[in-house]
Amino acid sequence: MSESRVALVTGSSSGIGAAIARRLASEGIRVVINSARSEEAGKALAAELAQAVYVQGDVSDAADARRIVRSAVEAFGRLDILVNNAGVTRFVPLDDLDGADADAWREIFDVNVIGTWQMITAATPHLRASGDASIVNVSSVSATRALGSSVPYAVSKAAVNHMTRLLASQLGPGIRVNAVAPGLIETPWYAGAEQVWESSRDWITAHTPLRRVGTPEDVAEATLHLVNAAYTTGDVLTVDGGRHIV
Repeated sequence: MSESRVALVTGSSSGIGAAIARRLASEGIRVVINSARSEEAGKALAAELAQAVYVQGDVSDAADARRIVRSAVEAFGRLDILVNNAGVTRFVPLDDLDGADADAWREIFDVNVIGTWQMITAATPHLRASGDASIVNVSSVSATRALGSSVPYAVSKAAVNHMTRLLASQLGPGIRVNAVAPGLIETPWYAGAEQVWESSRDWITAHTPLRRVGTPEDVAEATLHLVNAAYTTGDVLTVDGGRHIV
């Protein structure tokens, strides 16, 4: 290509999203950083990378989703890669049916499912113009196993997996659609939930073949693989240190 590819990574001011942005940038890909809040951190990350810009916006808002995509294309003239990393959760025990109230379901689905859909629909015309484009959705192992931070969160990620496969069947050959499904990853999500984090980390370390929890960089490496995997679409790549085989 005469110009390097352009990637838009939602929810990328910290954690997994920031690691993905850094990894893509390390390959010479121009990157658009996004967050709904955390504007200062997003701008700092964009300044850190060689060719990057920051765009504030909430993916759960349809107008914002369109504006984020439009701003990415205005900044770099094209869009080749969309990574849907923006997500929210609530820490609610799976047996606490009252704790997972309707407000929790709406909040989580608005970002994790509807936000992902809105970003894809806004980006698709530009990705088609690329001719060899890639969408990577960030899912979770909780989409396929009876675990997770809450029932609404796990169900939202199951929806993301099915959306991934449905769209892979419809958007080819010009756009590949895949997902990464992380296990327990050490991210800022656990701030304020140290007891949950410590017990989860100890259990995973003891029962996972690789004997450790994951890092954002582990997920970033898997994401880069899917971005470049020219003959892979409709796949959900598990990144959990082998826990799913035990």
